[in-house]
Amino acid sequence: MPGMRRPLQRDDAIVLRVQKLGESDRIITLLTRRHGRLRAVARGVRKMTSRYGARLEPFGHIDVQWAEGAGLHTISQVEGISLLGKHFVEDYPRYTAASAIAETAERLTAEEGQPALRLFQLTLGAFRALADGEHSGTLVLDAYLLRAMAHEGWAPVLAECAVCSAPGPHRAFSVAAGGSVCSQCRPPGAAHPNPATIELMLALLNGDWKIADAAEEAQRRQCSGLVAAHLQWHMERALRSLPLVDRGERT
Repeated sequence: MPGMRRPLQRDDAIVLRVQKLGESDRIITLLTRRHGRLRAVARGVRKMTSRYGARLEPFGHIDVQWAEGAGLHTISQVEGISLLGKHFVEDYPRYTAASAIAETAERLTAEEGQPALRLFQLTLGAFRALADGEHSGTLVLDAYLLRAMAHEGWAPVLAECAVCSAPGPHRAFSVAAGGSVCSQCRPPGAAHPNPATIELMLALLNGDWKIADAAEEAQRRQCSGLVAAHLQWHMERALRSLPLVDRGERT
C-alpha cells in the first residue's frame, strides 16, 4: 500500500560488484551470510558528501541494513567490518583474482535471496587470503574455484579414475569425463598433465598450502588451465574476468 513502510533486514555481507545508477547512485551486488545474494540501490554514494560510499567498494566485508523492495532493495545503513579490497586494489594480480572470485560467486548464486552460507564463507576466506598476501593470488583463486565446485558437487575427480573409480594417480585428465582417467577409460583428446599438477590440485582442494606454495610455475599454470576448463565446462559459458587474471606473479 502507498506510504507503507518497507520491512528492514540486516546482515553481514561481501560486496561482489558495484554499478553506476543515474548521477549519484549505485547498484550494489551483495553476498550475505543469511540471505544469499541480493542487489540493492545505494542512494547518493557517488557524492563527495556520502557517509558510507567508501564502505561499499568491491570485496569489502560489511554490516548492512536494507529496506526490502519488489525488485531492487534500498540500502539504509552500512558499517565496515573489514574493507579487504583496499589491501590489494592496486595489486593487479590479486585484484584480477578477486574479480574472478566475485564473478564466480555471483554466477553460482543464480537465484537471489536463497541462503548460500558455505559459498559466503568460501568467498570471504578467499578475499581475506588475498588481503593477507601470504599466498600467490592465482593459487588462492584456484583453491577457491576447486572448493566452490566441490560445494556444488562437480569438482574434478583427482585421486581415482572419474569413469571406473580405479585408484590413482592417473596420467590423463578429461574435463568431459569428470577429471583424472585411467589408461583404459581415457577418451580421445584427454590432456596429460604432469603428475605434480594433479598433486597441486589435490593440495589446493584440501588446503595443503605447504605443497601448493612449493609448486613450480609450470605446474601452477597447468593447474590453472585445467581448473578453468573444468569450471567453464560445468557453467556452460566462460567467466568474463578469468582471461584477465594475471598469472605471472609468484609469492
